[in-house]
Amino acid sequence: MKRATKKRTPHSFSKPRLSPFASGLLREWKRLELPLKPTTVVVAVSGGADSTALFLALHELFTKKKLKLRLIVAHVNHGLRGDAGAEDARRVKALATELGYLSALRRINVRKKATRMRDNIEQMARLVRYEFLEQTANKKQAKIVLTGHTLDDQAETVLLNLIRGSGADGLGAMEPVRPFHPKGKAILARPLLAWAKRVETEKYCRTQGVDYCHDEMNVDEKFARVRVRQEVVPLLKTFNGKIVETLSRTAELLRADSAALNGAAERLLEFASRLSPATRTDAMPALDVDLLMLAPAAIRRRALRQWIARGRGDLRRVEFVHLRALEGLLSGNRGGRTIELPGGAKVSRLRGRLRFHGGKR
Repeated sequence: MKRATKKRTPHSFSKPRLSPFASGLLREWKRLELPLKPTTVVVAVSGGADSTALFLALHELFTKKKLKLRLIVAHVNHGLRGDAGAEDARRVKALATELGYLSALRRINVRKKATRMRDNIEQMARLVRYEFLEQTANKKQAKIVLTGHTLDDQAETVLLNLIRGSGADGLGAMEPVRPFHPKGKAILARPLLAWAKRVETEKYCRTQGVDYCHDEMNVDEKFARVRVRQEVVPLLKTFNGKIVETLSRTAELLRADSAALNGAAERLLEFASRLSPATRTDAMPALDVDLLMLAPAAIRRRALRQWIARGRGDLRRVEFVHLRALEGLLSGNRGGRTIELPGGAKVSRLRGRLRFHGGKR
């Protein structure tokens, strides 16, 4: 006689559910069309709630076989917080080791480098962080670098750029996915940017039983972003309780507009340079003045920005005043005029052509 077996209920076959936070990350991962097949990924982890939550959620998706990832944890100690910075690095490495992942850590004296480069500390910290992330991705042959920027970060960036007088590109703020370089293979992705808020990352860390680091610089009001976070955003919430979501949506709309205008600017550059082929002494193709003057100002300025970026390698310290000066070269018929750009590059007008002189910054 066969022994009676206990009938299994449907619950007996159920798999452990994903947490709501990890489920949200998985939805966004698919929406951004990030790879589902085995992929090497560098995840930037500062030790704060946002990046720690991203790391933990990726680990959850990996362990529950929702994503096939080879994670490498990257951390930069900017050398600005003494023993506290060293402790953050130690905790990040310990967490990565506990969960079974490789880590890449580096300490960089940002203050010293900013002084040498005559740049502000915030900008320099961002620059060295992204340089390290890209170097780590190249070394580990990773195709994707992930950062933990959230919906709150996006709203703050929109406001900061508005205060500084940015155009549509700046007000479009951060892109969820972008290449590190136009010709590079690695991409930078921010899978929390469009949906996760800071309170949610903090809550998720707590539910996972993981402590996150508290950076005192995040409450130091000498930094513009901190003042926007602590003063401007709370004030705006009295007008619109969903101001963070609203600003993020505005940025998304402006990015779409900017993409269309940038495409038109690229075509303008192509036609303007065809009419002015480069000589042996030109670092960049010259541009036909008459054709530039026929274009709408919004497209012409974008074309000039793209041209400068290709000549210098970037647009650091190039401001609206420099674009206005470039447009001044276009007006009138007089040639032989020259303007200087930050970093030593120059642009001159000669025989109806704009010519770029000089190298990168």
